Amino acid sequence: MVGRLAPYKNAQSTVPANLRHYAQVAAVQDTKPPVALFGLDGTYASALYTAAAKTSSLDSTSKSLAALSDVFKKDDKLSAILSAPTLTAGDKSQIVQELQRQMGGTDRGDTIKNFLQTLSENNRLSILEGVCEKFTTLMGAARGEMELTVTSAGKLESKMLQRIEAAVAKSEYSQGKKLKVVAKVNPDIKGGLLVEIGDRTIDLSVSSRIAKMNKLLTDTL
Repeated sequence: MVGRLAPYKNAQSTVPANLRHYAQVAAVQDTKPPVALFGLDGTYASALYTAAAKTSSLDSTSKSLAALSDVFKKDDKLSAILSAPTLTAGDKSQIVQELQRQMGGTDRGDTIKNFLQTLSENNRLSILEGVCEKFTTLMGAARGEMELTVTSAGKLESKMLQRIEAAVAKSEYSQGKKLKVVAKVNPDIKGGLLVEIGDRTIDLSVSSRIAKMNKLLTDTL
């Protein structure tokens, strides 16, 4: 495949040449990612979006990544396995084959197969989970959605998530867009909620309140 990662010139120093080669980015407006993402996983997700858009396989690519995202949710050891520095070429090949099997035939035109091989060759399988999340963000933006991430110390009931979604939808934070709720669990926040929408963060976590109290005590003493 021939092309350059033109929309991401500032990130080219961190992106291997074969990923830029893989992206096949041409100056076609409708193949460009709808929003700019940051981080290495964001750069890879953006390159994948462009490649999928050029081959009219965005929907199938999205389904494949959703299937892979579910694998991460079911197997909490997968991230550690993909990050292991001792993985051999044979190990990576087996992992890629197993990930392909988990997608259940949703990969149109081998877009994800080729992408997984690219990650493997560049020793970047460890960012796959992040790529899945970032690609979801891109697809939501392409549909005119805005992602609403709600992080709690424990799993929230659907009714609570619906109440939060309704409250944010009525606020200026939603900008009148359809919200896509993403629920995350992080025991480190100890309690309360961490709500993120667009570039806004509403920190209602217990850990944040404890940090503020500790700072106040430190400054006072």
